[in-house]
Amino acid sequence: MAKGGYRGGMPMGGMNQMQMMKQAQKMQENLMKMQQELQEKEYEATAGGGVVTAVCSGSHELLRLTIDPEAVDPEDVEMLQDMVVAAVNEAMRKAEADQAANMSKLTGGLNLGGLF
Repeated sequence: MAKGGYRGGMPMGGMNQMQMMKQAQKMQENLMKMQQELQEKEYEATAGGGVVTAVCSGSHELLRLTIDPEAVDPEDVEMLQDMVVAAVNEAMRKAEADQAANMSKLTGGLNLGGLF
């Protein structure tokens, strides 16, 4: 046997290519499953002490918007608009943070450069 730790063209020791490919495929399957679950998940946020409630999906779509009738003041429409924007933006931030945390768990903290 030749020196250098090679046998039959494959390096000895460490993980062989087949194992690495299987692990990569498993990771990809897990990633796709997680992405689907996260897109179906709902994220809720409120503003104005619960006067406005926004519910968004993991795919960043506004699903529901609830406004307490007491919040409707014809003299101050701007405040209601601001509360709606705040609630929707917070629900979207929650979705993004949850997705980032779950991706980090799956990839073991590897930065995959926006691939997923």
